[in-house]
Amino acid sequence: MNYKANSAEEYITKLPEERQPVVSKLRQLISKNLPEGFKEQMSYGMLGWVVPHTLYPDGYHCDPKLPLPFINLASQKNFIALYHSGIYANPELHDWFVGEYPKYVKTKLDMGKSCIRFKKMETIPYPLIEELCGKMTVQQWIDLYEKNVKLK
Repeated sequence: MNYKANSAEEYITKLPEERQPVVSKLRQLISKNLPEGFKEQMSYGMLGWVVPHTLYPDGYHCDPKLPLPFINLASQKNFIALYHSGIYANPELHDWFVGEYPKYVKTKLDMGKSCIRFKKMETIPYPLIEELCGKMTVQQWIDLYEKNVKLK
């Protein structure tokens, strides 16, 4: 679902009432635990954390006018989605997350390449998301992006 908003606060106020506290908590958790340098902004109609052009002037290869995305958070029709580009680009990080998830949640992990889907708000593994957010610095993400993702 696409909620047109110019700020994170506006985005959250447009969500269904029962999702507002969950997305707010995830937003706060992500912002608090990401290493220094990532910047929060609206990105692709979602909450986003990016590497700003001041740190990575090349920007995103799909559209260099955009900063390099790292994490996005969105309220979709049937779930809350956390998009983590590092999980997509780093097999070790992916495997770590997949291995840790069952320690926090009894239900099966619903995950795509970079998308982690939370259908039940009450089972979101906040401590695991908190730990995931601290696992990659801006420079590590830039290096990984240039090595594995960026089109040469």
